[in-house]
This record gives sequence, structure tokens and C-alpha cells, in this order.
Amino acid sequence: MATERMVVARARRRVGILVGLAVTVLITLIGGVAYASLIQGQERQIHRELAYTATRSDPSGPPGCTWLFLLHDGELRTGDIPAPPGFPLQQPLARVVETRTAEVTTLERNGTVYYVLTQPRGDDVVQAIFDARYQLADRRHLLVALAIAEAIGLLAAIASGLTVGRLTVAPLAEALARQRRFVADVSHELRTPIAQVHTRAQLLARRAGNAGVPADYRAELERLIGTTRWLGEVVDDLLLSARLAAMPDIRPGTGTVDMAALAEHAVVAETDRATEQGVTLTLSRPDVPLPVLGVASALRRVIGELLTNALTHTPAGGLIEVTVRRPAGGGVVELTVTDTGTGFDPAERIFDRFRSGVETERRRTGLGLSLLREVVTGHGGTIQAEGQPGRGASFVVRLPARADTALTGTRPAG
Repeated sequence: MATERMVVARARRRVGILVGLAVTVLITLIGGVAYASLIQGQERQIHRELAYTATRSDPSGPPGCTWLFLLHDGELRTGDIPAPPGFPLQQPLARVVETRTAEVTTLERNGTVYYVLTQPRGDDVVQAIFDARYQLADRRHLLVALAIAEAIGLLAAIASGLTVGRLTVAPLAEALARQRRFVADVSHELRTPIAQVHTRAQLLARRAGNAGVPADYRAELERLIGTTRWLGEVVDDLLLSARLAAMPDIRPGTGTVDMAALAEHAVVAETDRATEQGVTLTLSRPDVPLPVLGVASALRRVIGELLTNALTHTPAGGLIEVTVRRPAGGGVVELTVTDTGTGFDPAERIFDRFRSGVETERRRTGLGLSLLREVVTGHGGTIQAEGQPGRGASFVVRLPARADTALTGTRPAG
């Protein structure tokens, strides 16, 4: 069913995302380590160059990308190659002359980064300058290469993650398919014997009534009839669940259904039962059709399940109101079933499978409302439930409206 397909699809996406994240993190980690190693190596190289220039070189012939200034007896000596604008740095020279302590300064200027080492050399003071433009270019090239590798790795990670996810979740999907087939087969095989038992129980109850069988025996036969009816509904729920699961989704395009006519059919069918229970059942619908795209049998089951649920939990003297309408400008057909019954706790997840509300003599399996939600969502609609313990409940189904006039649902005769 839609829920199981969503679980399988979610599992595939999750596995794919985890694999993709793992590969991406691995590439990022490797790239980060490579970049950090490059920076550390360059820093060590730069400081070696500065130390060598400051201790051994002459201002007239320093190594490439370096300049050397020598302060001797207050006179500043420079080389033949012009220094970059703004050099030498006068403040570090003055401080080192005074403190005789080496200083390293880093500053950005002229579109590059300069490393400046100012230190004593004997009685003099020297200032070595290193231009790191080539090292910065190497860093930029590495970052571009890492970005390209990251993009390629991310695409490969996504592809491999989706493949791994599909292969990993395939056994789960197959197991779910086998489970659905098993449920469908078993439910189909059980329908006939259960129907036979139910029919024979009804026959025995009628014969017992004609033969003057004691009342307690007849009561037990009535309970047997109710139990077989309930068992048949359980099998029908399981069979419907398996059929829904086997479909890619409920294809509403198979027909146009008049929700107003379906609701009227359902109310007419349940009127006698409501009268026997002392419950008032009313219907409010417009005189015009309210068409939606859908499968008539599935939508009929939705309305029937809502009425069954309301009748099960509404005591004698209660009221059940069924309203079908098309809100102005909403583009939907809205079906509302409201009762004055036992209600339910708002925190209760009534649409979960195998969840039952208030205990009754005829306990529901909990499949009904779950299947109802699947049918509604399969038709592109929504369902909401509101209720309070002891204050009744209200179920609202909204389905996309259609303006077509060719309808598969019809008004009841008479």
C-alpha cells in the first residue's frame, strides 16, 4: 500500500543519502588534510627562506621573491632591485634597534601577502621581506582541484548511494510483496468458508426461534452470528489492504463518482440499523451531483466505514449527521460525519493499524480507519478527525472536485 511504498522509498533514500554523505565527508576530510599539509609546508619553507636571507644574504643579491634591508650605523642599505611600495617597515626596525629582539610581521598588500622578519645581525639590524604570491597561487589551485574532485565525488556518491540503496532495500520490498500476496491469498481462501459458517449460524438461529429453544441458547447463536460477521469484515479488510498494496496507487481516473449519491446510498442502507439502536441518522446534501475522480467501490467503503464507526460508538438517543458539500472556491468535495457518541482521546492515533477506540461488544480490528485513510490519500484527498472523550467525534474527508457530469454513482431509486 501507499504507506509501505513510502517506507521502502524512504529507506532507499536514507541509504543513498548516508552513502553519499560518507563519500562526501571522506573526500572533504582528505582534501582538508591535503590543504592543511600544503599550508604547513609552505609556512615552514617561507620561514626558512626568511631566516636564510636575514642571516646570510646581502642586500644587493637576495634570493628570488625576497628583499633585504640592512641598517648600519643609522644608514639603511638596499639592493639594486626596487622593493615593493611601503617597504621597509620603519616601526619594526626601530623596535628591534631598541630591544634587539627579532620580530615577524605578516601583512596583505599589493594583492599578495608579505612575510617580514626583522632581527639583529651583529651590531646591525636587518629586515627580510618574502613575497608569498606563488604560494598563494598554489593554494588557490589546490582549492579549485579539491572543489572539482568534491563535485565529481558528490555525483559519484549520489549514483553509488542510490544503487546501494536500491540493492539494499530490494530484499525488504520483495519480503513486503510476498507478505501482501500471502495475505491476499489467505484472505481470499477464507471468505467462502466464513460466509458458509455465517449463513449456517443464521439458519440455526431461525430454526432455534421456531423450535422454542431456550433464550440463553438463542443469545449464544446471535453472538455466533455477530462473531462470524465480524470475522468476515476482518478478512475483507485484509483483502482490501493487500489489493491496495499491490496497486502503484489508487488510479482515480477510472471513473467519476458522485459523492452526494454515494453518501445517500450509505445513509439509506444504515437507516434501519440506526433505528434499531435508537440513533437518529440524518443526511444533508445538495440537489446537484458532487463529482470526484475515483473508484466508486473504494469511496463507498470510505463512507460505509465512517458510518459503521459512528454507529458502533454512538449510544441510544444519539445523533449522527452526514453532510456532503462543495465549499465555495475550495475546489474540493467535503464529506463530514459527526456523532454524539463516546468520542476519543485527541492524543490517540486512531488511524494507526490495529488501534481500537472504546471497548465494545463488537470490537473492531483497527484496520478499518487505517485503510480508510489509505483510500482517501490514494485519491489525492485528506482526512481529519476531531473528538473529545464523551463528547462525540467528527471526521472530515476532502477530495479534489471534478466538474464532469458523467457519473458512475447514481441516486437511489425512490
